[in-house]
Amino acid sequence: MNVVSLVGRPNTGKSALFNRIARKRVAIVFDQPGVTRDRVTREVEFAGRRVMLVDTGGIAFDRQVTRDPLDDETRSQAALAVEDSAVCAIVVDAREGITPLDEEVIVRVRESGVPCMIAANKCDTADDDYRAAEFERFGLPVFAVSAEHGRGVQELLGAIAAKLPAAEAEEESARPLRVAIVGRPNAGKSSYINRLLNAPRVIVSEIPGTTRDAVEVPFQIGTGPEARKYMLVDTAGMKPHTKMSKTSVDNFSLFRSEEAIKEADVVILVLDPVLGPTMQDKRIAGKILDANRACVVMMNKWDLAQEEGITETKATEALRTMMPFLAFAPVVFCSNKSGYNIRRTVAAIDTAAGNACLKLPTGMLNRVLTVAAKKTLSPMIKGKRLKIYYGLQVSTNPQTIRLFVNDPKLVTPAYLSYIEKNIRARFGLEGAPLRIFLKARSRKDLASEG
Repeated sequence: MNVVSLVGRPNTGKSALFNRIARKRVAIVFDQPGVTRDRVTREVEFAGRRVMLVDTGGIAFDRQVTRDPLDDETRSQAALAVEDSAVCAIVVDAREGITPLDEEVIVRVRESGVPCMIAANKCDTADDDYRAAEFERFGLPVFAVSAEHGRGVQELLGAIAAKLPAAEAEEESARPLRVAIVGRPNAGKSSYINRLLNAPRVIVSEIPGTTRDAVEVPFQIGTGPEARKYMLVDTAGMKPHTKMSKTSVDNFSLFRSEEAIKEADVVILVLDPVLGPTMQDKRIAGKILDANRACVVMMNKWDLAQEEGITETKATEALRTMMPFLAFAPVVFCSNKSGYNIRRTVAAIDTAAGNACLKLPTGMLNRVLTVAAKKTLSPMIKGKRLKIYYGLQVSTNPQTIRLFVNDPKLVTPAYLSYIEKNIRARFGLEGAPLRIFLKARSRKDLASEG
C-alpha cells in the first residue's frame, strides 16, 4: 500500500489535518509544540485510492523550539516516514508565513527525491488564501487548506492521488488481528514492538510518557496466502487519574489507550515482575475485563526478575492473588532486551484470538452443564435451587453463553464461577473472556419452543 506522509515543523496543524483526512480523531491535537513523536498511521481511501496515511512529529533542528529531550528521535521517525513515502505533504502555517525552519524542512524533503507539495494550513476563509501564495517561491504545488474547517482538503487529496504510482490490482485479504499493548509507563511496551519488528519503529526512552498517541504498526509473519497479519497498537503508559492534569496531554493519551483496548481483538498487558502487580496494573486489567477483550499477560524484564531471585511460581501467585478476575489470561515470562520467549508471546496471542472466536457445539456444551449440575448442586435459596434447563452460545469475541433456568435470582456468584470453570475445563478458552447470562424459562416453554 502506498504511504502518504504529512511532515513539517512543530505546530503547523499536521495532526489536525491527519484527523480531518482520516475522518476520525486518531492523532492527539494539542496547542503545544512536540506533542506528536512517533509515526501515527491510519489506512484511508480518497479519490478511489487506498493509502497508508502517516502523521509525523514536528521536525525541529533546534531543541529550544519544542524543549523536548526526544527531538532527535522524533526527527529520525519523520525522516523514516519520508523515506517510506510515495508522496509527502509539507504542512506549513499560512498565518505565520515562511520561517527558517519551514525552509529547512522543505529543502530536506526535496533532497529525498520523494514527490511533494505544500499544504498551507489555517486558511480558514477565502480571505486567507492569499497567504498561501508566499510559499510558491519554493517551486512546489501549494494548496490553501484549513484542517479545522475542511477547506481545500479535497483539492489537496486529488493532487496527492495524481502523484501516486499507478495502482496495482489489490488482493482481498483478511483483516489483520488488532493487538493492543498496554500497561504502566516504562513497562516495556514500545521496546516489545521494536523487538518483534527488529527495527526502531517506535521511540523507546527511559523518560516516562515517551509514547503519547496510540501508534499502529503493521506486523506480518510469513508470506503469501498463509501469512499471518497483525496490527500492533503501541499505547501510552496509563497513569492514575490523580497524577494527571485535566487539560494535560496525558489525559488525551489515556483516552487513546482506553479506546485502543476497546477496539482490539487481543490485549497484551505488560507487567514488571520486579515491582510486582500494582494497584494501577489492577485498574488497567479492570479496563480490559470491562471491554471483554481477549488478553495475554506479559511479564517483561524477566532477566532482571531472575537476578532478584523471583521465580515463575512466585510471580504467578502474586498475579493471581492481585487479579483473580484475570485468571483466564495466559502468562508469558519474557525479556525484550535478550529476546527470551518473545516468540511465545505471538503464539499466546494467536491462541487467545482463536479461543475468543471458538464455536462451542450446543450438544457438547449442554453435556458439560448437565454433568456439572449433577456433580455439585446449586445452593438452596428460600427453599429453592437453581435449575439449568439448557445452554446456548449466542456470540463469540467475546464468548457469550445464555443459560435458560427456572429463576435467575437463585444463582450465586460462587455457583456461576463453578459453571464457568467447568466450561473452561472442557473447551479451554485460554485468553478468552467468558460471559454467562441467565434467562428465566419453564420446562413447558422450552418444550413448546422445541
